[in-house]
Amino acid sequence: MAAQITKEITIGELIQTNPNVIPVLLSAGMHCLGCPASQAESIGEAAWVHGIDADALVDEINEFLASPEGAAPVQA
Repeated sequence: MAAQITKEITIGELIQTNPNVIPVLLSAGMHCLGCPASQAESIGEAAWVHGIDADALVDEINEFLASPEGAAPVQA
């Protein structure tokens, strides 16, 4: 099983660790992933700003990361 993320990880760290998670963030309503400020924002902070339940988002991200799509290496 993949390592579990928490609300404290920044958007930048998460994307750098596994860019495959970008569609999950976009589908949750986080469309500002390229914004420099978002890179230093934690998942919890970003969820709060976007009116998203941070715990539900973290659960969704962790489920994705545990799935074959989330675990697969990014195709160049």
